[in-house]
Amino acid sequence: MQNPDNSRLELQALLDAYQEWLLIDASGRSFALQKTEIEVTFERNKLLFGFLDDKGFQTWRVADFQTKNDKILLDLTRNFEKERAKFRLVPRVLAKDLSASVELARLEKANKIAEIIKETFPNIKLVRVELNKDGGRFAQILFEDRQKKQTAALSDVSETLTPEILLSAAIFWLVKLQNRKRNPLETIWILAEKPPAKKLQKLHALLRESWKSRILIKEISRESAKTQSEEIIKDLPPLQLADLWRGAKAREIKLAENWELSETARKIIEISPAEIDAVFAKNGETLRFNGLPFARIRKVFDKEKLWFGVEQTRQLLAENNFGEFTELIENLQKFRRADSPNKRHRLYLSAPEAWLEAVLRRNIKLLDANLVLSPLYHQFRAERDKIDLLALRKDGRLVIVELKTAPDREMAFQAADYWRKIELQRRRGNLNKARLFGDLEIAAAPAICYLVAPTLSFHRDFDFPASVISPEIEIHRFNLAENWRVRLKVLERKS
Repeated sequence: MQNPDNSRLELQALLDAYQEWLLIDASGRSFALQKTEIEVTFERNKLLFGFLDDKGFQTWRVADFQTKNDKILLDLTRNFEKERAKFRLVPRVLAKDLSASVELARLEKANKIAEIIKETFPNIKLVRVELNKDGGRFAQILFEDRQKKQTAALSDVSETLTPEILLSAAIFWLVKLQNRKRNPLETIWILAEKPPAKKLQKLHALLRESWKSRILIKEISRESAKTQSEEIIKDLPPLQLADLWRGAKAREIKLAENWELSETARKIIEISPAEIDAVFAKNGETLRFNGLPFARIRKVFDKEKLWFGVEQTRQLLAENNFGEFTELIENLQKFRRADSPNKRHRLYLSAPEAWLEAVLRRNIKLLDANLVLSPLYHQFRAERDKIDLLALRKDGRLVIVELKTAPDREMAFQAADYWRKIELQRRRGNLNKARLFGDLEIAAAPAICYLVAPTLSFHRDFDFPASVISPEIEIHRFNLAENWRVRLKVLERKS
């Protein structure tokens, strides 16, 4: 790459040529960006490329970039070059052509799934095969038997969707099909290959019985086919809640051995004690400013070492960059606050849920006066997922706290799946064995789910998905005031 400063001017000129871009990663995942949501800067002799996505503001170092037919090809790196990524920036004008080819590939996949259904069940007749109108990520297939009774089938053709999204989409589509005047439907299939199908089967077990009978999970399988090149539709029997605990394995819980602050962490927290907290891990501490991680402290050969930076861009603290570290803290104090002078600054916009979680940790009794104040676990690991907060009530009941700062239709399903994973650990005795809450005993009763969000951040369809979940899973909704950064206030609690 040429001189980085000249490269910045060249890259900025290319970006200024269009108002909207489509950013596409190596896996094909894409999202739209306004020109104002992209930032190109030249800092510390490095060309940096920043953009705002659904995870907050990301910053990468530009190793190289090229242009091809108005497209910008970016070779990016971060985290001391441990992470590398290739992105394409496509002008939205050209993105229409790209979208058309993606849609065609997904439609071909949908038709292939329809053919597998037809080959597995030769007596059925395909009625319609199409993609859903909103995003085209689902295959929507209708077929009928000899008595003209129709069934719907839904499948992920983007290979990006979670079980919670698939289940939610199936339920809403089924309701729509049930309410049509002509040929109302009674059942829907969700089709998936083995790993996601097994996860769907477990999530399906958390539904009310009346919904379990209407939603069937099917696996697209090669195992039972006559040849390895064939695929067939395989039934996955519905599970009861009791089936989830029978024979299921739960990983041993390992907590950090040392809960005492290091000397380095203590000195840094003293700078802004109301905003900076520490999160302990097996190999050290992470310091966060209103929820945003900005420093990691580890012991290396019995000496405390500190790495600093946000959004994966970290460097080891040394004499020659101490000024950068103090500048970072000053910027956090200036911009990551409720009365920030620039509410479009990346430090203000990044990790809003982590900010809410940090505020809530300090005011947890506003949710429930019976919650034990300490210890309170943030980002508690349950299998491969992390629960926002895990707390204990005075009566010994576990409380799973799930937070959102943007509307999410699948919030209730996500919380229910966390409940399943925590309940497995509780039933195996792993939580008490790990002395998760010290001398306090965890009650022999299921956990409770607290779903917390600013009022306008609850999805408008939230209540319906929550109503289809088994009544054995206790769920409470907490509506917060929109100005939670200024003052945390619970406006309403619903069961």
